Amino acid sequence: MNTDEMAVKISEIDSREKSNTKRIDKIEERQDNLEQLTNSFSVMQNEQEHIKEDLGEIKGDVKTLVDKPAKRWESVVEKALTVVVGLVVGYLMSGGTM
Repeated sequence: MNTDEMAVKISEIDSREKSNTKRIDKIEERQDNLEQLTNSFSVMQNEQEHIKEDLGEIKGDVKTLVDKPAKRWESVVEKALTVVVGLVVGYLMSGGTM
């Protein structure tokens, strides 16, 4: 191999080295982006778990608030019926005269 042929080979190797370096740089950049995406996904997943827990608590609180008026209404109706039944029984026991 003469000097000219060696110069051509060295030039080709140098060119290939530059090309490979560019490709490796792109791969490293893509890997960094992938790691950032993975970290973002992990953070998002944690946030979703917290939101899920909070939503469960909120649903429980809303159910309690919705049930409260219904329980009050049932209590009022029960007491009113007790008073009415008591009056009717009292009226009947007094002989039907007032």
